[in-house]
Amino acid sequence: MHLRESAYAYVTYGSVTAAATPPACRPRGGYAATRRPPGVVGAGSVGPWVGDLGVRSDGRPVSSAPAAPAGPPSAAPPPRSGRRRAGSLRAALGWTVLNAAVPGTAFLAAGRRVLGGVVLGLFLLLAAGGLWLATGGQRSAVRAAVDTEWLLWIVGGVGVLALLWCLSVVAGYLLLVPRGLGRGKRVLGGVVVVGLVVAVVTPAVAAGRIGLVQRDLIADVFTDDGRSATVDEDRNPFGDKGRVNILLLGGDGGEGREGVRTDTVIVASVDTGDGTTTLFSLPRNLEDLPFPDDSPLGDLYPDGFDAGSESESLLNAVYRNGPAMYPDVLGATDDAGADFLKLGVGEALGLEIDYHVLINLEGFSRLVDALGGITVNVNYWVPIGGEPTLGVLPDDYIAPGPDQRLDGATALAFARGRFGLTDYDRMDRQRCAIDAIVDAADPMTLLRKYQEIARTTKDVVSTDIPRSVLDDLVDLAFLVKDADIRSVVFDPSVIDPAYPDYDEIRRIVFAALMTPDGPDSATPPPDDAGDGDPVGTGGAPQSGSTATPSTSTTEPPVRPSDIGDACAYDRAQAAEARAAGKPPTRR
Repeated sequence: MHLRESAYAYVTYGSVTAAATPPACRPRGGYAATRRPPGVVGAGSVGPWVGDLGVRSDGRPVSSAPAAPAGPPSAAPPPRSGRRRAGSLRAALGWTVLNAAVPGTAFLAAGRRVLGGVVLGLFLLLAAGGLWLATGGQRSAVRAAVDTEWLLWIVGGVGVLALLWCLSVVAGYLLLVPRGLGRGKRVLGGVVVVGLVVAVVTPAVAAGRIGLVQRDLIADVFTDDGRSATVDEDRNPFGDKGRVNILLLGGDGGEGREGVRTDTVIVASVDTGDGTTTLFSLPRNLEDLPFPDDSPLGDLYPDGFDAGSESESLLNAVYRNGPAMYPDVLGATDDAGADFLKLGVGEALGLEIDYHVLINLEGFSRLVDALGGITVNVNYWVPIGGEPTLGVLPDDYIAPGPDQRLDGATALAFARGRFGLTDYDRMDRQRCAIDAIVDAADPMTLLRKYQEIARTTKDVVSTDIPRSVLDDLVDLAFLVKDADIRSVVFDPSVIDPAYPDYDEIRRIVFAALMTPDGPDSATPPPDDAGDGDPVGTGGAPQSGSTATPSTSTTEPPVRPSDIGDACAYDRAQAAEARAAGKPPTRR
């Protein structure tokens, strides 16, 4: 360091001397070449420095140019990164709220372009997927909703998504919040972030709970391990048949009733090609229910079902009395009564019944209450309670009127009441009640009350539909939703339930299924169509059946009616009922 300062002094000394001496008086070669400051040895000839202004009193030069730093010149400082914070807490919170709604935006605002772009892109893909599921992908969504394995994956995915969403909210805030905030502002920011996290977690928890409840419902109602005497586990009816036939039973096993009586017996025959559905309703007092010749029941009841008395031999008593008389005749089964009815009703209609669904009216009112009530049209006074066989008057009546809102207890009375009315009136109302339940089960109601609805459904519904065919059933349901639903009711204008002509019943069924307009435009099958060719199954033989539709055309044809006709409001009929006045009650 001392040597460097001496050299600097020498150089500047020569420069100042040369500048102060006229050119003519300067020594040849310049002062710097001939004079050296004291203490400097061996310096070479150096020209003056332009920036030197003079010499201080201590002999040190005064220069206008800054001294050069020691050592090699340092590199320029690296440019600052693109990270930036919000200018105020309000701006940081604004971006954080937006980030909670649209993940990734806070990262972009903080200068994290790559991270923000990735997160925002994933969110947009997720939103596009949700939009597709709500529109064109509804069938895939419902398929996933009836698959227990998929439901587990969905619940886990919702949990992971919620966690990542919360991390995005917190990280975005931390990147944007200004430094040096006071304690009050820090607390305010934390409260807002916690609120946003709760807003993200709450719907995720609700969705996960619904997914688990749905999984339990599917696992409880539909099983692949169930035992049935009438379901062939090796054959998929959706793959090799033109029609799928499902027996719908309304069992009345409420308080004060012994066992379960199936007062509602309806067969839904669904075309697997286009979803066109025809409902066949049989009266509860139908007698002499036949059974296939090749089944054990055909040997036990060669002349039709008989339980020893007329009242106990009706169609609505088969479910209870058949298994009570012969509990093990069909082998291992979880629901012998349903198997009795599947075989008997199938033989009566000339159809092969694939599955059954039993809705127990004992829990019907709870299901309606879980849905928040149902809306029906009432065209006449419908009794609440009463016992016609004992002459006990009803407690009250449901008044005629359009769009009547019924709670669970009143809806059950609407479906049950028959004092002063016929069984066929009740059959019509039961179909209307089922239709009203379907209408009441809108998406918002299901979301709000799904747990209660699912819990009630497990108590109300039983079936032998295996879980393995639910995917096919979903596809069929989407076809049915957009197709026509027609109804054929076997009331006294069509058959005599005490002396039923089952050949004529099969002819009506055949005509209703084979043509869009009913029997008047149908050609009945020939007598030699082959014993056991069930109507509406694409000609697939039903082993042992003797159900050959009659070729008789003397009776007037039965035209299937739209199911909505019986449930529509009839202004004239309702006005006539109101004019006649309310019937007497025991109150």
